[in-house]
Amino acid sequence: MSTTTTIPSTNSETYKIAVIGAGGKMGMRVSNNLARTAHTVWYVENSPAGRERTIDAGRELTDAATAVADADIVVLAVPDLALASVTAELVPQLKPGAIVLTLDPAAAYAGLLTTREDVIQAVAHPCHPSIFLQRQTPEEWADTFGGIAAPQDAIAAIESDDAAKQAIVEATVRAIYAPVIDVHWVTIKQLAQLEPTLVETVACMIGALLNEALQEAVNTMGVPEAAARSILYGHTQVALANGLRGDNPFSDACLIAMDYGRESIIKEDWKKIFRDDELDKNLARMLHLDRIER
Repeated sequence: MSTTTTIPSTNSETYKIAVIGAGGKMGMRVSNNLARTAHTVWYVENSPAGRERTIDAGRELTDAATAVADADIVVLAVPDLALASVTAELVPQLKPGAIVLTLDPAAAYAGLLTTREDVIQAVAHPCHPSIFLQRQTPEEWADTFGGIAAPQDAIAAIESDDAAKQAIVEATVRAIYAPVIDVHWVTIKQLAQLEPTLVETVACMIGALLNEALQEAVNTMGVPEAAARSILYGHTQVALANGLRGDNPFSDACLIAMDYGRESIIKEDWKKIFRDDELDKNLARMLHLDRIER
């Protein structure tokens, strides 16, 4: 996929969207994309620096009470640790049938959000552009995070069987993470199993481990840095292509070295991280809680 424009949803309706935390890091990404749509968007930001960034971007600020009063969907682009207090303040002010969309599943799965029976809870998270994406422009190559030029998928969950409400969420997700290829629907629990367990606990940890190994080769073993980076970057691509897609078989010697690496680095019981109790432990640490209450 090489397009740099939003891949449209089948839903052409426009909605009233409130962005809370519009001047933060993720809030600016969300707002930049929503500003290019036909949706009615209200931008809310409390911090002085965030307010300044929003105004400098040419967007008008609205107070939270006004923004959420008639919103079809409220996008909470705020840190996880702030979601409990933010939802406690805003959810009671929403109109019946409104949707609260958080951008990370941790707080929602942990039960930290204020809820109402007549307000719908949803979560969406970007997949980020795939390592296997066929990029063709400099802008696509530069966009490793997504939401600017490189197409990406997104994962979404909604606690409602109402197709119209799901359509609002999908339209919003396709707008804030544009350009979007597919929106994959899962449960909030499944989204929490993907993020953090699959992608942060495993993939991001391995990415940081690769850098630690690189620094060890350079600083301790004395390998020239350019040589170490070249061989690591190239072999990382081969390892991911072979391991995830089966593009080519690993050599017999490589398989022996891989076994040694697994024996030396990986704990035998590592798959326990996918258990519910371990997910709760992980989220409790991330959310600075003693434990997750069930």
